[in-house]
Amino acid sequence: MIQKGTSRAADAESQTVPPDGRPINDQPRWRRDFPIDWAQDEYISHRDLVKFMVLTSAAFVAGQLFIVLKSLFGGQEAAAPALPVARVSELAVGAAKTFHYPAGSPPRLLIRTGEAEFVAYDQQCTHLLCPVVPAYEQGKLHCPCHNGWFDLHTGQPLAGPPRRPLPRISLEVRDGTVYATGVEGGNA
Repeated sequence: MIQKGTSRAADAESQTVPPDGRPINDQPRWRRDFPIDWAQDEYISHRDLVKFMVLTSAAFVAGQLFIVLKSLFGGQEAAAPALPVARVSELAVGAAKTFHYPAGSPPRLLIRTGEAEFVAYDQQCTHLLCPVVPAYEQGKLHCPCHNGWFDLHTGQPLAGPPRRPLPRISLEVRDGTVYATGVEGGNA
């Protein structure tokens, strides 16, 4: 018996009716476990699907534009205070030393390339963060994980999977000491 104030249409939509018309107890177990009617299934219109796809695509484009603009206009990171890295006399030409600049950063690699010339880069490869090692005689930095190569003087990728240059550390030599003064590109 239907009580006053309730409608048969609302009751009909809340009850599951098997498609073959048999009572629920005569249905296979899977149909009793998942009693979903076509009438109760929610459809998404083509218009809603297209709207969702357009908004999702717009979000991806906005994210990519942010990355491009950050790389174009945010190349020089905020300057940290100068940090003494090594004495000039400490490293022979072709020798290297690891250090952290600024504090808490990934390891950096200082390499002496000449009598008064030094370069410093992130020690982590831009491909999968494996440590790079100097190959001074070849004028390159080598990532042994996937055979990646970088130019020793510019940090640009030469071969292998890396496509981005190594972030470079700005250096100054004062009073016989090499100081790290900033990070160019990449993350600080």
